[in-house]
Amino acid sequence: MVIKNGLVYQPDGSFARQDVCITGERISEGCSDSEVIDAEGCYVIPGLIDVHFHGCVGHDFCDGSQESIGAMARYELENGITSICPATMTLGEDTLTKIMTAAAEYKAAEHTEGAELAGINMEGPFISLGKKGAQNPDYIAGADAEMLRRLQRASGGLIRLCALAPEEKGAMEFIDACKDEVVISVAHTMADYDTAKEAFDRGARQVTHLYNAMPPFSHRAPGVIGAACDSDCNVEMICDGIHVHPSVIRATFKMFGKDRIIMISDSMEATGMADGEYSLGGQAVTVRGNLATLTEGGAIAGSATNLMNCLRYAVRTAGIPLADAVWCTTHNPAKAIGLWEEYGSIETGKYADLVILDQNLEIRQVLKKGRS
Repeated sequence: MVIKNGLVYQPDGSFARQDVCITGERISEGCSDSEVIDAEGCYVIPGLIDVHFHGCVGHDFCDGSQESIGAMARYELENGITSICPATMTLGEDTLTKIMTAAAEYKAAEHTEGAELAGINMEGPFISLGKKGAQNPDYIAGADAEMLRRLQRASGGLIRLCALAPEEKGAMEFIDACKDEVVISVAHTMADYDTAKEAFDRGARQVTHLYNAMPPFSHRAPGVIGAACDSDCNVEMICDGIHVHPSVIRATFKMFGKDRIIMISDSMEATGMADGEYSLGGQAVTVRGNLATLTEGGAIAGSATNLMNCLRYAVRTAGIPLADAVWCTTHNPAKAIGLWEEYGSIETGKYADLVILDQNLEIRQVLKKGRS
């Protein structure tokens, strides 16, 4: 197969007109032109990678079933997200074990009809009650390295990220013990600047949904956001038009640069569905448009949009250059969770996970491992 005439996203973050050759599942140097895809007037970008979302089309990762994972994977692929790292919620260990086991079984079955299950984002239970957001307070627990390892065994090694409030008892010791096993992401936290900076210095490498579920950035109390800026960690950002104002999106790109921002959707099960009443982590959620809130209390409860729509919002409304938005939805997440050798860019030898977008950023075609 060969994709001709498109503006192809380059490994350096630019666009150039060139052909993309595909042999089998991978991008190749040469190929037969027996099957030609004409991408004239279109962009050819790597498939998006969402490292933080909870659900879509009426399903949640915490359903703990292969059926739900499959339905989510199919929806994501249809929307140009070719690799997924779905997130758990703050739940008891027995429930989390069931979720991890279902993911391991799904992965072992080698499904091909949806996005690749590339990992798991463990968002809770090692968080702060003071910034629980939409997490269930009944299951918040202290940082526990052995619990993480038990869940990692149940998942078949799929856990890539683990959320942590660094101010809680035992959190720093948890970072010391687990920083080489998973990406530790500062999240749902009341930490001040000094505590967060210590966490990053000790090995935490990411911030979960920057600005949300943490103290605000202030000129006298810069908190997690200031500590992250002064470190070399990555930061997640939800560009759905609800969680972060477009001015703040622009300011974040100036503060952190495109190399440290990972755009995420944080989507919940209402994504791809009509407005109505839904659930997140066992708690009732009301959805109106892109806004999802806990029915009791009104806290924002994830988003109701997918990562491709977040990319479009960042470009169309926040004014982020398309090349930078693509970088933050492909290159950065692939590197952050250890996928870079085979995913995240259009280079010879990598999987042919590709999305063809027209000039309005609407999807013309999606290829997963060379198959449309």
